[in-house]
Amino acid sequence: MTPDSPLVWIDGALRAPDDASVSAWDHGLTVGDGVFETTKVLHGQAFALTRHFRRLRRSAAGLGLEIPYDDGELRAGVAATIAANHLTEGRARITVTGGAGPLGSNRGDGGPTILIAVSPQPPWPPSAAVVTVPWRRNEHSAVAGLKTTSYAENVVALRYANEHGGQEAIFANTAGNLCEGTGTNVFLGLDGRLWTPPLSAGCLAGITRELVLELVEVVEADIPLDRLAQADEAFLTSSTRDIQPIRSVDGVVLAACPGPLTEHAMRAFRELQARTLDP
Repeated sequence: MTPDSPLVWIDGALRAPDDASVSAWDHGLTVGDGVFETTKVLHGQAFALTRHFRRLRRSAAGLGLEIPYDDGELRAGVAATIAANHLTEGRARITVTGGAGPLGSNRGDGGPTILIAVSPQPPWPPSAAVVTVPWRRNEHSAVAGLKTTSYAENVVALRYANEHGGQEAIFANTAGNLCEGTGTNVFLGLDGRLWTPPLSAGCLAGITRELVLELVEVVEADIPLDRLAQADEAFLTSSTRDIQPIRSVDGVVLAACPGPLTEHAMRAFRELQARTLDP
């Protein structure tokens, strides 16, 4: 892949950088009206693409967006974009916006914009320091659980975490319970068992989270935020990180990194990826 000249798939066609543009009136730009999926690219193929398409359509339905391509067409678009950019390891992102519209919340009638872009993914560190942030996720929001392009809250939170020595920010919800990171789900080990917040806590239904729940025994339950720093071990999950052990929470070093529950989950996930790229 040539970093300074990536080919991008827009509305059904691969486009060169000089031609890879969307309208200045696109609702994804003006009001954050859009949804997206990011999937890991392994050996030149997108991982867990069927699950990502399923969630993309759930998110789009939540915003009232129609996707004018079926899964086969989107799959072909992802494959073509990966191949055209000669990408073997990295990430692919599929974005659906409301398309060109007025400078307000109402949509135009021109239909959505669909983009597929890929890029290399630098390796994540072997572990992460996380920082809890003073802002809360609203589990009662109209877009709770949807993977929308409205990521300003995450940008602010991640900057806060970086300024306080962390690589990821962790949110509580309005009830004061553990919710999620800016782009991650959170698991913690307490008394020999793995725990993670339920979707009703307001967290995103992460694809890696979903797979971990199928691979190992996990309790889904509301967890007070302060239990995270008291955990014996903990880890983050995301589509590009897979499973990343948590080293510390707000400067408090956890007892084990990775702990035995984390190592078991990491091993099970690696074995899954070795068996199939579309679980």
